[in-house]
Amino acid sequence: MFPSKALLSLCILATAASASPVKRESKASLSFATRFKQLDKGQTIADIDRARASSLKASGHAKRDGTVSITNAVVTYTASVGVGSPATQYNLLIDTGSSNTWLGADTAYSPTSSSSDTGNTVSVSYGSGSFSGEEYTDTVTLGDGLVIKKQSIGVSSSAQGFQGVDGILGIGPVDLTQGTVSSTDSVPTVTDNLYSQGTISTESIGIYFAPAAGDDSTGELSFGGPDSSKTTSDVAYVPLTSTSPASYYWGIDQSITYGSQTILDSTAGIVDTGTTLVLIASDAFQKYQEATGAKADSATGLLKITSAQYSKLQDLNFNIGGTDYPLTANAQIFPRSLNTQIGGDANSIYLIVADIGTESGQGLDFIDGYSFLERYYSVYDTTNSQFGIAKTANTDATSN
Repeated sequence: MFPSKALLSLCILATAASASPVKRESKASLSFATRFKQLDKGQTIADIDRARASSLKASGHAKRDGTVSITNAVVTYTASVGVGSPATQYNLLIDTGSSNTWLGADTAYSPTSSSSDTGNTVSVSYGSGSFSGEEYTDTVTLGDGLVIKKQSIGVSSSAQGFQGVDGILGIGPVDLTQGTVSSTDSVPTVTDNLYSQGTISTESIGIYFAPAAGDDSTGELSFGGPDSSKTTSDVAYVPLTSTSPASYYWGIDQSITYGSQTILDSTAGIVDTGTTLVLIASDAFQKYQEATGAKADSATGLLKITSAQYSKLQDLNFNIGGTDYPLTANAQIFPRSLNTQIGGDANSIYLIVADIGTESGQGLDFIDGYSFLERYYSVYDTTNSQFGIAKTANTDATSN
C-alpha cells in the first residue's frame, strides 16, 4: 500500500516515572516511519486533504454518535508499539486527529496475562476506513521502557482501509473518544494514562519533524513536554480556541499574510499532523493564488508556478499569538524529489497551499498540516489547554 520512497525515521523521547515522587527524565526510543500513501487513480493529494477537512468539520459539529469520521491522510506516521506481557509488536499509525488506540487490522491480537476483556464493544469510522470490535485493557509499551498499565485498546473484528498497518495510536483530545465505546462516556488516551499513572508530570506532547526531502530525515515525539535540543527558539504558547468545530481538535486562532497582504483575517482553525498540505478558506486561497500568479494543475490538484514566479515568492506568514511564523519560498513548495509520488512532473514546481473548500467564517477556516509542521516544533499541552510553537533548524531550510 505504501511506496518505500520518502521514509522518515523518527524516535520518541519520553519521560518515565521513578520510584521516588521526584520525576526523572528517561529516554525511550521508538522508531517511526513517515510514508506517502499511494493515491488511487483519479485521486489527488488536495482532494484527500479536503475530504479529511470536511469530515473533521462534520464530526466537530455533530453530536457524538459513536463515530469520528476522519479520512485517512496521504502522509502517515507509523510506530512499532508493544502490547501485552510479554509484548507483541504492532505497527500503528500515529494520529493527532483521533484518540482511540486499537489494533488487529493486519496482525491478529495476541492476549497475554495482562490482557482483560471489558465486555464493551468499540467502533470508529475514519471516513475512508473504519473498525469495530471489542475493548480490552492491556499493558502498552512505547519504546524501551515507557510502560502504560491497563490502557484501553480496541481489538478489531472488522477493519477496512488499513492494509499494511495494524491500527492506530490515537493522541488527539480525549473528547474524541466519546461514544466510541459501549457503556462508557469516554476512555483515557495513552497520554492521559501516562499522566495519571505518574510517568509524566505534564500531559503534553512535543513533535519534531524534519522536511521529508531533507538529508537528515529524522525527528522526535516527546511525551511530557518539549525537547529544547530540537528547537532554536523558546516555545511560545497560545490558548486553544473556543470556536467550534475547531475547538474539538487542536484548534488555535491565527491570521495569514502573504508578504504585506492579509489574505486571512484572524479566525479559528486547527493544527493537524494527519493533513499533508496547508489548507485555507476559499476566499483566502483565491487571494494567495492571485498574489503568486499560480495556475491550478489538474494532475496533482495543486497550484503550479514557474521558476520565474518561484524567484518572486514572498513569505507566507502565520500570525499566532501576535508573532509571525513564516513559510519561506522554499517551504511553500512541495518537495520536488517527490513530485512523481503525487502524479506530478519531476521538473515542475507545486505549492503546498490548497483550498479547504469553504469560505471563511465556518469555525474551521484553516488546517496547518504536515507541510507547515515540518518547519516548526509543535507542542500539544492538554494540562494547560494550550498549543506551543518554536523555530527549528528546518524553519529556513532549502531542502525542497
